Amino acid sequence: MEVEKGSWLVVVIAGFVALYGLLKRVNEWYYETRLGEKKFSLPPGDMGLPLIGNMWSFLRAFKSSDPDSFLNSFVKRYGRTGIYKAFMFGCPTIMVTIPETCRQVLMDDEQFGPGWPKSTLELIGKKSFIGISYEEHKRLRKLTAAPVNGPEALSVYMEYISKTVISALEKWSDMGEIEFLTQLRKLTFRIIAYIFLSSEGDPVMEDLEREYTALNHGVRAMAVNVPGFAYHKALKARKKLVAILQSVLDKRRSNRESGNSQEKKDMMDSLMDMEDESGRKLNDEEIIDVLIMYLNAGHESSGHITMWATVFLQKNPEFFQKAKTEQEEIVKKRPPTQKGLTLKEYRQMDYLSKVVDETLRVVNISMVVFREALTDVKIRKIPHSSSNFTSSNSFVIPKGWKVQVWFRNVHMDSEVHPNPKEFNPSRWDGFIPKAGAYLPFGAGSRLCPGNDLAKLEISIFLHYFLLNYRLERINPECGMKYLPHPRPVDNCLARVRRNSSPSL
Repeated sequence: MEVEKGSWLVVVIAGFVALYGLLKRVNEWYYETRLGEKKFSLPPGDMGLPLIGNMWSFLRAFKSSDPDSFLNSFVKRYGRTGIYKAFMFGCPTIMVTIPETCRQVLMDDEQFGPGWPKSTLELIGKKSFIGISYEEHKRLRKLTAAPVNGPEALSVYMEYISKTVISALEKWSDMGEIEFLTQLRKLTFRIIAYIFLSSEGDPVMEDLEREYTALNHGVRAMAVNVPGFAYHKALKARKKLVAILQSVLDKRRSNRESGNSQEKKDMMDSLMDMEDESGRKLNDEEIIDVLIMYLNAGHESSGHITMWATVFLQKNPEFFQKAKTEQEEIVKKRPPTQKGLTLKEYRQMDYLSKVVDETLRVVNISMVVFREALTDVKIRKIPHSSSNFTSSNSFVIPKGWKVQVWFRNVHMDSEVHPNPKEFNPSRWDGFIPKAGAYLPFGAGSRLCPGNDLAKLEISIFLHYFLLNYRLERINPECGMKYLPHPRPVDNCLARVRRNSSPSL
């Protein structure tokens, strides 16, 4: 009897193993057989289970203490090819993970278009930068470049950013324990909202800030529109955001028609006035989607990077003192009649710029971007790529397949950046990374449109913090969360202490 039970158990286990093996082949059979001979030129990889694909592995890794284990598993199994097939966000996908392949995808607008997941497109907006065609992207970028990143615009923003940062630091130093990240996100949202919607009152700003938190948690979630899931909550937040911004648009348009518009203009006014060479203006959907994208990226990324730069500096006294000394020298050289920072002084912050660059590399706020192959694309194998997978010297990305460009893997690759987990701003001394080796804001025509504004904002905060304050974390060894962005579980619970003898 015991032998029979044991035999049945073996049979059951073997059956499950066989069934699992069959299920693991379903995606490959379904998507690869239609490729014909091209399937033999696909990169190596694993397309996971039906429908789910590799998403459970991805989520499991990024909810653990080792998010890099997801891609490392591909490298261990298939070698450092720099390109792998997978099934992500409901689509057959090619993941590119090293500088050479990342650069080729990002720079080639003729063969690669936007390919963001449904959840991201629905939440950020189909008419925002991430969803539109190359020509529309070029047009919209040209219209918005100067008001966001232009030297004149940055000079104007500096005064407000400085004033807001000084006030916030003074307030936090009197509050005792605070969630440093939460307060920074409020600060960066206040700044970006002022730039885009300065004419609106506090109630509108508070409503927008509340909905953005829910929106951001759903941007990289699976598109499951069921109560309880992050995507469902984010969709509801998106609807509220659209309603708020549409109301502001309608009000401004009505005031203009009645002659009651305010003289002071912000980014929303600029977007309403913009015309291209043919006289075409942005419609309401385009304006709202651009605002949603900028407001979301403008405070989430800046808030998180500012927190990590502060934490890294405070944790490394040598780097802290070097950055502080640079800021003190800038203040010493300032004419007596000058009040506050200038754009010229900001551009003299050589070491602080390296601190920000290194923080962007280590933290990887934008860990991956999404493209889609517009035609069959050949990707040359890198020299140390094995030739066991195909007889040719290149892999093929099939037309219509999604392509993920993994910035995180590039930045954390020891063959690209030695000791990649170590925060070391001095690694940038006299070092110019090869093309594709440093991608915090992407590359090519779809480079992040607010990159200069983001770095300015972060640097201004660090300038005033280094001169006058220090950070004391309450739980410096607390755990981490990596989705949607890397952050401490306690949101960096800390005290901001004012120096007894401030430098400014």
